[in-house]
Amino acid sequence: MKNEASSVAAIPGSAHAGSKGGSGDLPDATATPGGPSKPADHNPVSKDTRRRVITASFIGNFVEWFDYAVYGYLAGIISTVFFPASDRQTALLATFGVFAVSFFVRPLGGFIWGHIGDRLGRKQALSLSIVLMSVATFCIALIPGYNTIGVMAPVLLLLVRVVQGFSAAGEYAGASAFLVEYAPANRRGLYAAVVPASTAAGLLLGSLLAALLSSVLSAEQLGEWGWRLPFLLAAPMGLIGRYIRTKLEDTPAFREMAAKDTAVKAPAFAMFKTYRKQLVIATGAVLLNAVGFYVILSYMPTYLSEELHFGAAESFLATTIALLSYIGFIFLTGIASDRFGRKRMLITASVLFVVLTVPAFMLLDTGNFLVIVLVQILLGGMLTLNDGTLPSFLAELFPTRVRYSGFAVSFNLSNALFGGTAPFMATLLIGLTHNQLAPGWYLVAASVISLIAVLFAVETSKKPLQQD
Repeated sequence: MKNEASSVAAIPGSAHAGSKGGSGDLPDATATPGGPSKPADHNPVSKDTRRRVITASFIGNFVEWFDYAVYGYLAGIISTVFFPASDRQTALLATFGVFAVSFFVRPLGGFIWGHIGDRLGRKQALSLSIVLMSVATFCIALIPGYNTIGVMAPVLLLLVRVVQGFSAAGEYAGASAFLVEYAPANRRGLYAAVVPASTAAGLLLGSLLAALLSSVLSAEQLGEWGWRLPFLLAAPMGLIGRYIRTKLEDTPAFREMAAKDTAVKAPAFAMFKTYRKQLVIATGAVLLNAVGFYVILSYMPTYLSEELHFGAAESFLATTIALLSYIGFIFLTGIASDRFGRKRMLITASVLFVVLTVPAFMLLDTGNFLVIVLVQILLGGMLTLNDGTLPSFLAELFPTRVRYSGFAVSFNLSNALFGGTAPFMATLLIGLTHNQLAPGWYLVAASVISLIAVLFAVETSKKPLQQD
């Protein structure tokens, strides 16, 4: 395979042919009069452009996952609005069922957004996906409740959630590919860590708003109209995100491929034909992220309040504190993955979850607020070892011509089967086993599968991005 520097003249201002490392990103040594050699950066991308790329990727992903997070954090309220309230657990299961069903469209979305991103450009796909997500989320705020329109309320909710799922299928993969293809070769892990950090920031705002609404509004006010307020924010935030993205050029890697006219007409077909092993490894590696992310960062407030009977405001506050620590840890993980390698970080994350998850869930049952916060910080920190490494790992597994498709299909397939169903499965397993540790065991099982998948992977952090 040729690396991305195989044609240095394909894009105006591309890296010099003699730059060391072959990627056009790594600095080489340049002699300085009267002093030692200093690194010289031959990457054609300016620092200002990189800052704008990071901002656009952060804001867009932040908006999409804020939209997604609000539904998870307000699941208890939404269950009483859109479903009959005669059976609390059944209504909650139905709410998480709608949450899960919206994920089933994500593999289809992965194929479509991957095709757009690999054929028409990363920028085009990302600009469209944020509009769809914002409009769909805004519409949730306008749907009347079950008491007003009966069964049509959950039906409309399901339709809007399907649109959200389809939109989200292109966001995480696209933003990761965008950042990795713009990043210096020795900082791809750090740049890609912006994606999970922005995801957590979206969750954080959702958690803060949920905690605020739970604190200042009565239960009646929250159920009647308060829960709708966060969804109304989607439209203006989405417009801002789209505006920023439309002001950027597509990535150097994609423009080089387009200039050489080496893009494939059917990226998904090429992916299945040539990169089946990478696809299987990627899908398995995503499993810990899929289950861990939604159990630890989205389902946890509901678990604490509904299963452990912790106060709603305290549950949201504990999750908010954990999210703040998660955002800080995620960038440290990105740096560590650049230094120690993607494979080592992912293996470490899986092993820690296998050993510590169930004991951590046992400690949650103490009812002590400080203990609950510390446990959530621990679980979130362990999760960052996977989440902060995964975006760069997945992007580096596939060459430029199928990178968006390979990332999107593997990521969304695993999330559809196991991520979106995680809150539903956690609630169902507790109901079936009458064991409050069931979500912890479910997370352990996901960690084992991810560990096996990563063991078959090759290290990618020190290699140039694949082009063909």
